[in-house]
Amino acid sequence: MSTRPRLLSIALLLTCVAALDANAQTEQAPLNDAEKALHVLNRLAYGPRPGDVDAVRHIGVKRYIEQQLNPDSLPMPPELTDKLSALSTYQLTSTQLYQQYGPPSFPPNTATPEEKNMARQRANKDITPQVHAARLWLATESPRQLQEVMTEFWFNHFNVFEGKEWVRYWDGEYEKDVLRPNALGNFRQLLGAVAHHPAMLYYLDNWLSSGVNTPEAKGRFKGLNENYGRELLELHTMGVDSGYTQADVISLARILSGWTIDEKGMKDGAQQPFIFNPRRHDAGDKLFLGQTIKGSGYQEGEQALDILARHPATAHFIAAKLVQYFVSDQPQPALSEKLARRFMSSNGDIKAVLHTLFDSPEFWARSNYQTKFKTPYQYVVSSLRATATPVLNVKPIDGVLNQLGQPLYGWLTPEGYKFSEEAWLNPDALLRRINFVNGLSNGKSPIARAETPPPAPGSAPATPLPNSAATVAVDPQQLIQTLTPTLAPHSLSTVSAAPANLQVGLILGGPDFMKR
Repeated sequence: MSTRPRLLSIALLLTCVAALDANAQTEQAPLNDAEKALHVLNRLAYGPRPGDVDAVRHIGVKRYIEQQLNPDSLPMPPELTDKLSALSTYQLTSTQLYQQYGPPSFPPNTATPEEKNMARQRANKDITPQVHAARLWLATESPRQLQEVMTEFWFNHFNVFEGKEWVRYWDGEYEKDVLRPNALGNFRQLLGAVAHHPAMLYYLDNWLSSGVNTPEAKGRFKGLNENYGRELLELHTMGVDSGYTQADVISLARILSGWTIDEKGMKDGAQQPFIFNPRRHDAGDKLFLGQTIKGSGYQEGEQALDILARHPATAHFIAAKLVQYFVSDQPQPALSEKLARRFMSSNGDIKAVLHTLFDSPEFWARSNYQTKFKTPYQYVVSSLRATATPVLNVKPIDGVLNQLGQPLYGWLTPEGYKFSEEAWLNPDALLRRINFVNGLSNGKSPIARAETPPPAPGSAPATPLPNSAATVAVDPQQLIQTLTPTLAPHSLSTVSAAPANLQVGLILGGPDFMKR
């Protein structure tokens, strides 16, 4: 980096720290039409692309919200669907992924180190890049932005860690076939789909769990595993300090004993990798959250999920997280209570709860406008959208997200990534963001340059793939128009006074664009 860009980065960093540490805006006049359009594009979407603010103003924010709440009404661009269809491993089912990429012995801890390493390398080469590309293409290009925003929300809520052996093979299919289709649906259906998916069964070890002294409680399956039961209560439904006890955790683990992965069935081509094994299930009666659940096998688990999905604590926990995600880092009690009541009255209808949220005065209050600090993922994706940078090479995005501390599918523990300013605002992270957008602004970012395929052994070097036509410097005036009214008047003055080749970096690296 030359001296001038380095000095610009440092100056921007100081400006950002000062501006982002400033007190929140005081209540002022209601948002105008342009501000409302920007607000929904920043909260229901990953920020505006060129022309989006005007398009939302033209149809009105209410119609835009209704469209986003009904994603099937928005046709997908053919170019995007064609790109997704061309991702061969992304189209595979859980069983097909197991058959084609699994080590000779399932699970990996029964394979040799060499077999495990070979399987991991194959997954890293074939599966992981396609899963990451699909997520980034949908986030940057899909018109169904709220569905993508909520898919990210639910992935963090029902987090699985890509780095845990077999989760790497299944996390993309988990997101594609479980989370995205249910992101705006019914919470109980979503909860059940997650509970049956091999990525979750494997990640939280329920596939190993067996009732004490059951006929097949032996070897790797010996013993009751409480991991999934505990996280199901603490993170997926009721929330910590909501009244459940350790006895409830144990009861839930007993209820879910025998919920496992069908290893033999997958080898034989079974379409559903989930199976209930009665020979590993604790068949006794259980007392769970004050209710007696009679020993009835598989149905006990469905009954427990019904109880959890309908529990008032679950309604309040989900409501508070949605308020934090869409409105304010500090959940507003009155709004959270309103959403919890709607959750209960609608039997967990996620769309109905969001409708109430987007209709609320709190969502539209100026005190909550442009106040949410973007996570690294939101910042990177919103930068790509604002500059209309095509994603032709995923590796540089993976690299910057790793540097910023939010790699895709990369949170180790079950609670998932946080969305608060406190989690992400620090000088080092700001400087890394500024360096990223400075590299993006000149149109020479490797993100917009397709990777050249490696030559086959003994053949001539491969012909470089054509780069995108968008590999030209970003026009600062076009960017200002795209982001209006993001930039405050003093920010516009600062940008206008700067040399033309530094203006895009000032816009995207400034404090106004750091927030949504």
